Amino acid sequence: MTGTSASAQPLSGIKVLDFSTLLPGPMATLFLVEAGAQVIKIERPGDGEEMRSYEPKWGRDPASFAMLNRGKQSLALDLKSDRQLEFLLPLIREADIVVEQFRPGVMERLGLGYDAMALVNPRLIYCSITGYGQTGDRTQKTGHDLNYIGDTGLLSLSMGPEANPTVPPFLAADIAGGTYPAVVNILLALLNREKTGEGTHIDIAMADNMFMLMWWAIGNGLATGFWPANGSSLLTGGSPRYQIYPTSDGRHVAVAALEQKFWDGFCQAINLAPEYHQDQQDPGGTIQAVRTLISEFPGYHWEPILAQANCCCTVVRTLPEAMRDMHFHGRGLFDHTLVNEAGDTLPATPVAVAKQFRDDASVEKAAPGVGAHNDIVLNQK
Repeated sequence: MTGTSASAQPLSGIKVLDFSTLLPGPMATLFLVEAGAQVIKIERPGDGEEMRSYEPKWGRDPASFAMLNRGKQSLALDLKSDRQLEFLLPLIREADIVVEQFRPGVMERLGLGYDAMALVNPRLIYCSITGYGQTGDRTQKTGHDLNYIGDTGLLSLSMGPEANPTVPPFLAADIAGGTYPAVVNILLALLNREKTGEGTHIDIAMADNMFMLMWWAIGNGLATGFWPANGSSLLTGGSPRYQIYPTSDGRHVAVAALEQKFWDGFCQAINLAPEYHQDQQDPGGTIQAVRTLISEFPGYHWEPILAQANCCCTVVRTLPEAMRDMHFHGRGLFDHTLVNEAGDTLPATPVAVAKQFRDDASVEKAAPGVGAHNDIVLNQK
């Protein structure tokens, strides 16, 4: 089963007004549109939202913008114009969900805050995504992902060498702190509205949600008084069992042999000297011993050995290699298609929406041009 009909999708008939830009909000509304919602992206006339200016371009727009906005509609309005704001009133009355990620107070100054919209539509679910939330001392503080994970202590747990720290390869605060909590709470609010008939204002603070990701470090610190430091703990580089080891050809082996049976299997597979098997006695010594062994051979030597051992140890893939992996293709991750105005196609962004809730994978969808749906949206009855 590759998908379902539009009428059977769980969010079919749900209308979303999306005032968000860049990553957290647009990815959240991408989830919603992939599950059948109508998402109307509100943009400024002319250049549209900020991500349209990014590189590299893929036709008219950047690939990054197109990936996040597949299947949405674009309504270009000057939110500072009272006349153009009037066009929003019918849409607000009909909308189920609003997503915005302006700094707290901006939507209120525009006359589009939750209280104003709720007067027009009491059933409205209004989701605000910000760095530090709608209340507190930091509501007006600017920030990006690196700031949020830095302010909450997450970055301090694993930054690499102190003299040459590593920037994380994923935007944890934007996606794990913004997108996913927004989607989860929007769906909870929809369920609650079915029971009560009432809408609500959801306050998503990306920094707040970083603490959820550190449940283990918080628990360890509170229970023992010993707080994990940079690269010192089981999951951040302090253990030989959860470590990245370079091979002789510039590849790397990702070792995650946490449980004893997997660690025993790994030690046997690489012929680690018996004195290093009891890794808790001298973790640093064991790490160095394993590093020396792994670095003697190329990645293609270790791959079949580790596969045979089945001990939670793998050779690190490049992104192109991972996207060619038949396991992921067999699961349909890249079945959906993004098309641009020139007719060029790319695999659409894989999203964490179960395939039975998405539409037919054979349907090509595009990201909208700025204001491409003004006439359609504003004339809907």
